Amino acid sequence: MLEGKVALVTGASQGLGRALALAYAQAGARLAINARREESIRPVAEEIARAGAQVLTVAADVSRSEDVGRFVGEAVERFGRIDILVNNAGLLGPRVPIVEYPEEEWRRVIDVNLTGAFLVSKAAIPHMPPGSSIINVVSGVSVEGRPRWGAYSVSKFGLEGLTQILAAELKDRGIRVNAVDPGGMRTKMRAAAYPEEDPMSRIPPEENVGVFLHLSSEESREVTGQRFKAQEFGR
Repeated sequence: MLEGKVALVTGASQGLGRALALAYAQAGARLAINARREESIRPVAEEIARAGAQVLTVAADVSRSEDVGRFVGEAVERFGRIDILVNNAGLLGPRVPIVEYPEEEWRRVIDVNLTGAFLVSKAAIPHMPPGSSIINVVSGVSVEGRPRWGAYSVSKFGLEGLTQILAAELKDRGIRVNAVDPGGMRTKMRAAAYPEEDPMSRIPPEENVGVFLHLSSEESREVTGQRFKAQEFGR
């Protein structure tokens, strides 16, 4: 399905990022993946290698332009181009009212979730040929503000806007840009956001990759500037 394609996935050490990296590997893609710490991304790289795919791992903080430049630069040096970019890296931040929200945490969440996607996209786009795909991971709270979602919600609102801007700017270059709301999944972030919820009531991220594979393949070549709900895809 994605034989020979080069996919760059941020925040791939766990949860949806890990599931996507493995799904892309199984679909025939070559992978460039990152996490902030080498020890957290290494086990995922080993899983990808066992699946028979080529993989590059880089310890990089997407909120730091020098880290992003190094990550993208190493990916291009290794594989020559980037065909698929998934801006997945994200932080939840504290679930408190705005008046109680620590300024340092606010900046940290915005920097990773929104500025990180800007920095990675800016660095990757010059190396993306026509037919490439950018997928931004958004949220149910990126179209509806809810109490105690603070910087996470605001950052995802911004990512919705970035998706629309990039889709318009890159259409003539043949690069499509879409947003995906994965919905609730059985992840550590979900458990932190909803500690009272039974995790088994949610699907594992491995069962939630279909729309990402679709948007990364030739099947979606003409689809851009759209927003998808992953768990409703294909129904």
